[in-house]
Amino acid sequence: MTIPGPTRARNDSERFVDCQRAVEDRMLELLGDAQVAGWTKEEVLAAMIEVAENTNLAMHPNALLSVETELRKLMKKKDV
Repeated sequence: MTIPGPTRARNDSERFVDCQRAVEDRMLELLGDAQVAGWTKEEVLAAMIEVAENTNLAMHPNALLSVETELRKLMKKKDV
C-alpha cells in the first residue's frame, strides 16, 4: 500500500491532518497484522507510541543528549 504524498504547502494548517490520514491506513494494517500474530491491541498501540517517541528522540541528537545529561545528574544524586 502506497502512502499518498502531501498536497498542501508546509505552512498550511491542514497539512498535519493530511499526514495523519495518509499514514492511518498503514498503521491500521500493521495493528491488524500484529494482532493476527498474537499481540493484543493495547500492546501494539503502546509499542507503536514507544517506537515513535524513541525514533523522534534518535533523530534529534540534541534532545537525546539533554535526556542523557539529566539522567546522569539523577544518577549522581542517587549515589550521594
